[in-house]
Amino acid sequence: MTVLRGAPSVPRVLRVRMDGALVWLSWESAGAPRLVFSTRRGGVSPPPYQSLNLGLSTRDDPTRVEENRARLLKAAGGEAARLATAGQVHGTDVRVVTAAGHHSGCDALLTDRPGIALAVSGADCAPVLLWGPGAVAAVHAGWRGAADGIAGAAVRSLAAHTPCAPAEVRALIGPCIRACCYPVGPEVLARFDASAHVVRDGTTRLDLARAIGMDLERSGVREWHDVGRCTSCEVEWFYSHRRDRGVTGRQWGLVIMDQAHAA
Repeated sequence: MTVLRGAPSVPRVLRVRMDGALVWLSWESAGAPRLVFSTRRGGVSPPPYQSLNLGLSTRDDPTRVEENRARLLKAAGGEAARLATAGQVHGTDVRVVTAAGHHSGCDALLTDRPGIALAVSGADCAPVLLWGPGAVAAVHAGWRGAADGIAGAAVRSLAAHTPCAPAEVRALIGPCIRACCYPVGPEVLARFDASAHVVRDGTTRLDLARAIGMDLERSGVREWHDVGRCTSCEVEWFYSHRRDRGVTGRQWGLVIMDQAHAA
């Protein structure tokens, strides 16, 4: 785990949680909502989606995916009937959510309603979870969304639709592809500040998490954190679209605001 900005003196930790074979990552901090990143462990899907595939956009059996989703939500303290998901089109649209359901044409969801579970999926793209007084958001950020400022757009939407000022927003970047595994072409690099470029073994790679962090800072966020896990490197833990040549499952970033956080 890497802490990258202004940590206050309150305990926080990324914990590996287990419920039988089910394994997920839980970020636990004083005053924070439920912040969860799924792994690929503990579901019912067969190869090549083994085993906790949460993506209905894959060719996995939808009934297996729904079972996997129900398992994770139950373990995380959420309800399938209160799940909100994003359509994810690699854009910058942010949707304000007041009820469960699938919200097409957007890459970020925000709510001030306790109990609604906001989920974004990925298999190399970064899930970014945001929270502040009385509101939470979940953001899907691939390189296109990161280049266009989807994380900052979500912060601004939180400030516009809730009493939460940008300086009060906290952010957590979840498992995603890292610079160790992410060589990209000049057309992609040109979209990002040079501080997000990493040269290794004679190739230039993109530090996606760093690029997202800089976008958060520009939007006024004073504290952001990165779990530091690489979806491409960690074969036994995560799905990776690039590593698995597109035939793979999806993991989630999940945030649930309870009544205490909403107050």
